[in-house]
Amino acid sequence: MLLYEDIISGDELFSDAFPVKLVDDIVYEVDCQMMVVKEGDVDIGANPSAEEGAEELEEGAQTVNNIVHSFRLVATSFDKKSFLTYLKGYMKAVKEKLSDERKPAFEKGAAAYAKKIIGNFKDYEFYTGSKMDPDAMVALLNYRDDGVTPYFTFWKDGVKELKL
Repeated sequence: MLLYEDIISGDELFSDAFPVKLVDDIVYEVDCQMMVVKEGDVDIGANPSAEEGAEELEEGAQTVNNIVHSFRLVATSFDKKSFLTYLKGYMKAVKEKLSDERKPAFEKGAAAYAKKIIGNFKDYEFYTGSKMDPDAMVALLNYRDDGVTPYFTFWKDGVKELKL
């Protein structure tokens, strides 16, 4: 099993226990789902079927994103201008940690992917690791084309793999 840790904060962000896909050799897209959690019990079942309708939550239970819950990610917010400022500093910090061979591919790929993010800025939710380090990676939550399936985007060069 692989665990992916933020190279700046050391926060654990995700693992290969979730469906992970490398996109354009620049980001990982990690599929996630909503689950019901109540004290002392965890139900990781998928969403109820359309025929069943909405599931009633028992007292003390709540619906959470399984990656947010498992890795204690913390919701944060940005407007476009503050996100661009953050991203510029973050990319510089990541680039300093890269090998000379990787830097050109990272710069090109990260710039292209950042344009995609900014172009669809309103579609994203933002999460930090549990340490809430302002210089560390901000994970991006979005939904697949079906509008229902959530997934996170993590910068490939902003994480290191740890074998468990």
